[in-house]
Amino acid sequence: MNQTVKKTLLVVGIVLLGYGIYTLIAPEASVSIGDLSIEAQNNTDSYITIGLGLAALVLSFLSGKK
Repeated sequence: MNQTVKKTLLVVGIVLLGYGIYTLIAPEASVSIGDLSIEAQNNTDSYITIGLGLAALVLSFLSGKK
């Protein structure tokens, strides 16, 4: 595999992994009324993003040198 492709996959994998972890942790919506605080999250898309990031990282390290 070309070095440029490997470096691009590495960068894309790191970005996707970081974004997926951020969306997994950060709440999507929150409402505060006095002492009452309600937070809502939908984590289904973040798991897909983390999986794609891990796949890109594995592909960047998978091919050997020629």
